[in-house]
Amino acid sequence: MGPFISPFNNLLCMLLGISFTVWVTLLLVFIIVPAIFGLSFGIRGLYMKMLLKVFKWATVRMERGAKEKNHLLYKPYSLNKELESWNLLTRSNYNFQHISTRLTVLWGLGVIIRYGFLLPLRLTLAITGISLLVVFTTIIGFLPNGRVKNFLSENVHLMCYRICVRALTAIITYHHSENKPKNGGICVANHTSPIDVIILASDGCYAMVGQIHGGLMGIIQRSMVKACPHIWFERLEVKDRHLVAKRLSDHVKDKSKLPILIFPEGTCINNTSVMMFKKGSFEIGSTVYPVAIKYDPRFGDAFWNSSKFGMVNYLLRMMSSWAIVCSVWYLPPMSRQEDEDAVQFANRVKAAIARQGGLVDLLWDGGLKRGKVKDTFKEEQQKIYSNILVGTQADRSRS
Repeated sequence: MGPFISPFNNLLCMLLGISFTVWVTLLLVFIIVPAIFGLSFGIRGLYMKMLLKVFKWATVRMERGAKEKNHLLYKPYSLNKELESWNLLTRSNYNFQHISTRLTVLWGLGVIIRYGFLLPLRLTLAITGISLLVVFTTIIGFLPNGRVKNFLSENVHLMCYRICVRALTAIITYHHSENKPKNGGICVANHTSPIDVIILASDGCYAMVGQIHGGLMGIIQRSMVKACPHIWFERLEVKDRHLVAKRLSDHVKDKSKLPILIFPEGTCINNTSVMMFKKGSFEIGSTVYPVAIKYDPRFGDAFWNSSKFGMVNYLLRMMSSWAIVCSVWYLPPMSRQEDEDAVQFANRVKAAIARQGGLVDLLWDGGLKRGKVKDTFKEEQQKIYSNILVGTQADRSRS
């Protein structure tokens, strides 16, 4: 058996080597190199159109099968019972397990494609993008400050973020690019997911703001700040509003520095609404560049419910979805008016973002999903309700 096993092992090693070479070549030619130059072959667009046709067929077939078997289907994003679309990620109703053999086979094939092909491909791209970001920004950090360093830093950031976008098979449509944030300004956007950062940073460079972390995130943060003046805070510093405001104000005063990217809601909201903006970002006195982000839920749910999923679990769910499809609108820059305080300015910006993104404009603090309602807010609502009751009783007494 010995003489036979040796040629077999050689053949196996050769096949594995060829497969690896083909895999790396495909990544370089169709994904990494286009990402470096900001090019697209239109493959993701064709992929999206194909998915929509499959979803449409699956939905029609499911509705037909449900009627034949007297099953009820629900529409996930409305109050009526009509099925909007089945994206083959989950069953649309837990009351039934099987409607059509062809649908079941198609769903099983989708699982194999998503976990057997797309997930390994996306993990490879994510690791590649993050590794290149850490290595290149660390190297650039040794260069003296100046135009060359800034040029290399911006292009490295763009390249790596674009690779990460492809790791999510993100299909993004940018509108009104003439309004893109400029140096010395603050970009504020509604917040649905941690990948909002990648979505925006793959189309332009920003100075990030956030708390210093440990582990892999800490390594990434330390390498990034060597190449670009991002703003990272220690855990105790985040609670010091005056220190945070001063660091942000000092940054925007330097017109050579990149615009700051901030999500004033302070937490992820479920892609249907925009909730209360924290006023701190609007007290600095700089030009604000509003951005609206809206995800298409047909291809995968981009909302990060942090109380339900950890970061790793959430990212795996994103990478095993069909795609991340979203639209980004750059709104005209806005400045604080003389008769406005920071809260009024924040509400005006929030309303503009909600209107453009087709989102519901809400006054609630998104942080309430984790913490208790403040007593002052309770008292304010009680006063409003009391005034309504007093007015109602007065109207009755007159009548």
